[in-house]
Amino acid sequence: MMNNAVFLAVVAMVFAGLTSVIAKFGLKDITADLGLAVRTMVVFGIVMLNYMVFHSPKELQTLTKNNILFLAISGITTSVSWIFYYKAIKIGNVSQVALIDKGSIIITLILSFTLLNEPMTAKVLFGAGFILVGLIILMIK
Repeated sequence: MMNNAVFLAVVAMVFAGLTSVIAKFGLKDITADLGLAVRTMVVFGIVMLNYMVFHSPKELQTLTKNNILFLAISGITTSVSWIFYYKAIKIGNVSQVALIDKGSIIITLILSFTLLNEPMTAKVLFGAGFILVGLIILMIK
């Protein structure tokens, strides 16, 4: 039986997989930057609607300066990632760009082990090894 976090991650994976291919269609005859701007406005609207439907506005009072700081930094890193990702899928093959982009998993793992003290299990390291080998294969000319 799948636990809730795994189920949610699988749903996220399916929608993330759809995202890049659909975006490639949307980028036809426009710049990557314009495409990303339109996509981001839609993302903002849906995320705000989700928050307003499922949460109380009173929750905003629980935000601390640290919450805001780290979420803002995360927003900056997301923005930079998306800018370069959209430029890459505009001029390259989505299949290759998406796979290389998923190399970010290696960075995430290293940071989660060192900064969040998450467990470094054999299962996670084995899976990460496959991702790393795949990434190296894709980047070799």
